[in-house]
Amino acid sequence: MDLDFQKMPDQLVPAIVQDAATGQVLMLGYFNAEAWQKTQTEGRVTFFSRSKQRLWTKGETSGHYLQVASLHLDCDQDAVLVRAHPAGPTCHRGTTSCFEAEVPAAPPETAAFGPAVTVGAGQPAPAVGFLAELDQLIERRRQFPAEEPGSYTVRLFEKGLARIAQKVGEEAVETVIEAMAGNKAGLAGEAADLVYHLLVLLRVNGSSLDEMLAVLRQRHQTIGAGQRRPLPD
Repeated sequence: MDLDFQKMPDQLVPAIVQDAATGQVLMLGYFNAEAWQKTQTEGRVTFFSRSKQRLWTKGETSGHYLQVASLHLDCDQDAVLVRAHPAGPTCHRGTTSCFEAEVPAAPPETAAFGPAVTVGAGQPAPAVGFLAELDQLIERRRQFPAEEPGSYTVRLFEKGLARIAQKVGEEAVETVIEAMAGNKAGLAGEAADLVYHLLVLLRVNGSSLDEMLAVLRQRHQTIGAGQRRPLPD
């Protein structure tokens, strides 16, 4: 199964690039047959530039390459979803995504189909994708503490595994207390603290959010296949 370039009048197939970690849509580009082959061979996203009329490897000037994680053809073989790891801002404006400009809402009285909708600026990624962003930031603080020497995350890593594990335990207890008290706002706050410290604990042990999610995904697939896990006591 491969792209059908002959379906398109200019033989250019549209491709949406998505951050493989966060799910955020980063940009739209176009493949011709040569760019498609180059992308697969080199593992960096290369498009055909309609303005320059030549092959264009994203990041060739800025260094902000898009490293391919996976390529997905649509059912008609005339569009591609590229999941990639960006090496910096994707947009030429210096923003993470090219899709961060806000579309003004139509006045309610002129909206043709139901209530007016404003497409949010600055938050084009799924909310859950923020966990991946946070995990990546935590790992950067671990690897490059000199970038933000006074940050709370850097100071946590400096204190070591025992203190980080202790914090996870403390936040877990406080989360349970707020839940039992029926304090919805307090529960959200303590749960946020718990998740953050758990991500730090994973990283200090050489693990990550991705590895934890892989376990959850495997368990989900096991249940989907009819192999039920034992119920908790």
